[in-house]
Amino acid sequence: MRAHNFGAGPCTLPVDVLEEAQAEFVDFAGSGMSLIELSHRSPEYDRVHRRTLELTRSVSGAPDDFSILFIQGGATLQFGMIPMNLLGAGEQAGYVVSGSWGKAAFADGRVVADGYAAWDGEPDGYRRMPRPDEVRQEDNTRYLHVTSNETIGGIRMTDYPVGARLVADMSSDYLSRPIEWDRFDLVYGGVQKNLAPSGMAVVFVRESGLGDPVHPLPKYLDYRWHIESDSLGNTPPMFPIYLMGKVLERVAAAGGLAAVEAEAAERARRVYAAIDGSNGFYTNPVAVPDRSHMNVVFTLPDADRERAFLDGAADRNMVGLKGHRSVGGCRASLYAALPMESVDALVDYMGEFRARF
Repeated sequence: MRAHNFGAGPCTLPVDVLEEAQAEFVDFAGSGMSLIELSHRSPEYDRVHRRTLELTRSVSGAPDDFSILFIQGGATLQFGMIPMNLLGAGEQAGYVVSGSWGKAAFADGRVVADGYAAWDGEPDGYRRMPRPDEVRQEDNTRYLHVTSNETIGGIRMTDYPVGARLVADMSSDYLSRPIEWDRFDLVYGGVQKNLAPSGMAVVFVRESGLGDPVHPLPKYLDYRWHIESDSLGNTPPMFPIYLMGKVLERVAAAGGLAAVEAEAAERARRVYAAIDGSNGFYTNPVAVPDRSHMNVVFTLPDADRERAFLDGAADRNMVGLKGHRSVGGCRASLYAALPMESVDALVDYMGEFRARF
């Protein structure tokens, strides 16, 4: 029996994708080997790699002047790679510190380059995103870094700052809604929320936005090396690339990002309706316009009932509902492959549990 997986990552993957991968696992494309045993220079894998690149561009709508890179290490590695590659002498980056991940990007970025907090939501408890006019920009700002969806705090950005070019960490709502490409010079994220198993970041970088690095870079940390090699300069994360291709095929066939966005909005609507209709039994601290469609956070009246709620959820095969250790409470992550049946099961349980108290 499949679990109702509300975990914040790795994500639920479509069952038919998993079953297809299972059928191909021992003997991929008649090679007599699994895909993860094949050489990344083999024709069998090369077809997978090229197809996934094509699907990533077509589904995302990324313009031709963006290169698409598959890079090991997840989003966290990009916190340092981005300023290394985009900032030249005398330039700095502004950071919208909207939650734990914006804060982490800011801290890592300042290890390797100059940066400043263009807005910081910590005094308000990271309960909202800034209005565009609240984001300040200093002289010599090469780009503003934003986090489109804060996984831990359950908030998302819908109104992006204006002025400097934007760089966005979109890890937890990656390809769950269309991207305004003309606003960005770089978009990145780990794939383990909506797209594939963990172990890889997809980076979209506008080649004209690359700077002249202040210091020479090791080749793996240099976007130009990845661009020139089509992300095949070393052995790439083959299994995530392979599964992401299968997921994107389903997305394309189901109507693309517009359909994904509509389904995400409906999942979130059902859970927020259960929270807002509970007469305060369940509470969500986020400003309503900034509520995440991917990560719905909520609390119960006290710790005892919260523990009982989580225990009862586990008995019903619902996993991953405990909030992040840094903030507590509960969190339901509603990623793209989560069946609506799981959402309805959670909503029904929330109503039943509340009725008992």
